[in-house]
Amino acid sequence: MRRSDRLMTLIRLLRGGTMHKAGDLARATGVSLRTIYRDMETLAASGVPIEGERGIGYRVTAAITLPPLNLTNEELEALHVGLAAMGQAADPDLSRAARSLATKLDAVLPEDRPARHSALAVYPFADAARGFQHLPRIRQAIRAQQKLDLTHDGRSRTVRPLALDYWGRLWTVVVWCETAREFDELRVDQISALRILPSLFVEEEGKRLSDYRG
Repeated sequence: MRRSDRLMTLIRLLRGGTMHKAGDLARATGVSLRTIYRDMETLAASGVPIEGERGIGYRVTAAITLPPLNLTNEELEALHVGLAAMGQAADPDLSRAARSLATKLDAVLPEDRPARHSALAVYPFADAARGFQHLPRIRQAIRAQQKLDLTHDGRSRTVRPLALDYWGRLWTVVVWCETAREFDELRVDQISALRILPSLFVEEEGKRLSDYRG
């Protein structure tokens, strides 16, 4: 298992808010305790809201807030798309301003956040900004209940997009995969091509977001 895939697996295990012991996480991912400790430090440094410590356990806490505002996923999306676009602007002044704003936004994160880094992209998901271009079309397809034809991590598939989730500068989309006939959670930054299909889908038992969330 690639390290980035293992880190995504850990996020999925911890996302329910239940405390998980490091030993259980190590067995679930087939690595050593020392590796789990390093992975927790890496996720925290990447902006994932990890809570816990060695000997007690770990969990992913509630969504990020910037005092005095509570940011929705849509507002976070707008910030990320805008900053990512301006960060790559040909105008050097705009590019510097976008990166400066990203740093200032990070500086006002709550004090109990484990680490602060530029909001544009952070290791181990350093290429996360690549996927920002897909967010508006994914959201459009979710709202219209339109299927997507996409290439994810080199694999082509047709999916029903159900929800976007944000994990400390990493965006994922929950889908029902028509190709594999199962739920999946795809990292948006690993989508290399995406096309909205004209075909619509309706909610069906066993294929709804509520079925996935359990």
